[in-house]
Amino acid sequence: QVQLVESGGGLVQAGGSLRLSCAASGRTFSAYAMGWFRQAPGTERQFVAAIVWSASTYYANSVKGRFTISRDNAKNTVYLQMNSLKLEDTAVYYCAAARYYSGRYSSSDEYDYWGQGTQVTVSS
Repeated sequence: QVQLVESGGGLVQAGGSLRLSCAASGRTFSAYAMGWFRQAPGTERQFVAAIVWSASTYYANSVKGRFTISRDNAKNTVYLQMNSLKLEDTAVYYCAAARYYSGRYSSSDEYDYWGQGTQVTVSS
């Protein structure tokens, strides 16, 4: 069982930056593929970024070049650095963990555990 707790959300002006953190419980954090998803009101949850173990990272086209996902296995934490934020980035952001990663990093079905979400609001 893994528990995930996100933090770092808030209100920011367009063009600004935020860094989200996701702290995970458990002793096998390094074995999990980690992802960030987001969901705006009235829309489906969408993939944002993923990091597989320590090396491979993947991004949605809409955030590529602006967001960076990273992880610190010693701290059991995954981060999402968000720069050049746009109004359309407004959403609840969720952290997710996949114990048995099969390569479908952008599919929410791949992930076994989810955090409670943190709100990111970008204003003009």
